[in-house]
Amino acid sequence: MEQVKFTQMKDGDKEDYDFLTKHEIDYTKGTADRLLKALVELDDSMSGYQITRLGHSVQSATRAWRDGADIDWVVSALLHDIGDIYAPYNHDEYAATILRPFVREQCSWCVETHGDFQMLFYGEHLEGGNPHKRDRHKGHMYFDDCAAFCERWDQSSFDPDYDTLPISFFSPMVHEVFARTPYDPDVIQAGKRQPLQDAEIAATR
Repeated sequence: MEQVKFTQMKDGDKEDYDFLTKHEIDYTKGTADRLLKALVELDDSMSGYQITRLGHSVQSATRAWRDGADIDWVVSALLHDIGDIYAPYNHDEYAATILRPFVREQCSWCVETHGDFQMLFYGEHLEGGNPHKRDRHKGHMYFDDCAAFCERWDQSSFDPDYDTLPISFFSPMVHEVFARTPYDPDVIQAGKRQPLQDAEIAATR
């Protein structure tokens, strides 16, 4: 069987859907490679900064890695702007949707809301901008985590002189994260927090 028999989903039978399920599972195994390719394609997105969007992404991940952050934080930092090409007006939500089945809830929440938090650094310079946009999230258990994410890894990662690690360094981490079982409660860890920094681990990196 190479294709399903139906032209309307309601007409499919068990053979069709067993075939599709296997086909789709096989396809999902390439998710990490497609995301890494999409990261490279960020260099075709918005210009004007002193480094490329790919450069910003790997620099953010490098800073996370050197802070002793765990793999969920590092991969989230790497992919936090992956929506820039296809979803420029809600890139943070786009990236969070990709990450949500495979990383800790704490990390996906920070990616989803980082656009609001980043306004702190430049909102006053935009017509109609609100540098206090993040205040809508006050009281959330991950508020301080997202504030630190943006301060340490996002807003600071536009430096052409920073010793940034190459994307190939992070490729195994991306493959590891996206090989996880989607929505595994042991991965999502809803309501749990892990520090962004670990001084002992950072000292070894």
